[in-house]
Amino acid sequence: MVYTVTFNPAIDYVVGIDDVKLGETNRAEREELYFGGKGINVSVVLKELGITSVALGFIAGFTGEAIEKGLSDAGIRTDLIKLKAGNSRINIKLKSAKETEMNGRGPDIDEESLNGLFERLKSLSEGDILVLAGSIPPSLSDDIYERIMEMLSDRGIRFVCDASGRLLLNVLKYKPFLVKPNKDELADMFGVSLNSDADIEKYARELKKMGAINVLISMAGDGAILIDEFDRLHKMDALHGKVINSVGAGDSMVAGFIAGFLEKDYEYALKLGTACGGATAFSKGLATKEDIDNLINDQTA
Repeated sequence: MVYTVTFNPAIDYVVGIDDVKLGETNRAEREELYFGGKGINVSVVLKELGITSVALGFIAGFTGEAIEKGLSDAGIRTDLIKLKAGNSRINIKLKSAKETEMNGRGPDIDEESLNGLFERLKSLSEGDILVLAGSIPPSLSDDIYERIMEMLSDRGIRFVCDASGRLLLNVLKYKPFLVKPNKDELADMFGVSLNSDADIEKYARELKKMGAINVLISMAGDGAILIDEFDRLHKMDALHGKVINSVGAGDSMVAGFIAGFLEKDYEYALKLGTACGGATAFSKGLATKEDIDNLINDQTA
C-alpha cells in the first residue's frame, strides 16, 4: 500500500485576472477550487493511474471538512486527523501576467494529534511506500521527517522524500527509496552552480553516497535525470507542450515514478513520472489519465 502524508493540506483557490490593478477592486475572470497539499496531490494522481493510496495528515475547521469531503468525493482514501482548533489553510493562486501565490499559514498541530499520526504510521509494514512531501508547518519541529523515518526504519518500508535543503539532507541517513529535488534545490543544497547534465549527475550521485537509493532530479524544460539504485543513469527529455500550471507538477512526477516502478522498472518509472509531470504542467489542474496516456503515446511515437 502507498501512504502519503500532508501536514498542512489546503484549499487552492485559483483566480484568473488578466490585468491586475493594485489598489483597486479586481474581479475574477475565471476561478477554480482544488484540494491540495503535496502528499494529497500525489494521492490524486496515483488514483488516476489506478494505484490505491491512503492520504494521511491533519485538517481543521470548516475548510478541513471541505478538504475531506472533496477527497472522498474524488474516490481518495483518507485517514485525516481533525485538529481541535483553527482552520485548514486557503492558498490563493493568482494567474495573471505573472503567476503569484499567497499561501496560508494553517493551523497549529498539537502533541496529541501528532501522536495520533504516529500511531497510524505504526500500522505500516514491509513493502509499503510512505511519501513525505513538502515543508513543515511552523508548529512542528523541522526534524519531524527524521523522527518518522527513525520510528519506522526497521520495517522494510520504502520512504519517498520530496523536500529540499536540510530537511532532505538530514533524512539521507535513513536510506530513503526516492528523493526528488529539482535542479535549483540540488544546487542550493551543495552551494554550487549546475551548468550541465554532468554537473547535475555529479551532485545527484553525492546524494546517493549520502544514503538515497534513487535520486530523481527534475529540470523543468530540460527534462529529468535519474540515478537508480544500481547506479545507472537515466535521462528523459522534456515533453513538448505549453506550460499552463506549475502547481503540483513535481508531485505528479513523484506519483508517476511510484506507479511506474510498481508496474515495471526504473526506466518506465522515469518515463511515466515525466509524463505525469508534463500532464499537470500542460493543464489547469492535476494530471488526468487521458492526458498522461496521450503524453506516453507521444513519447513512444
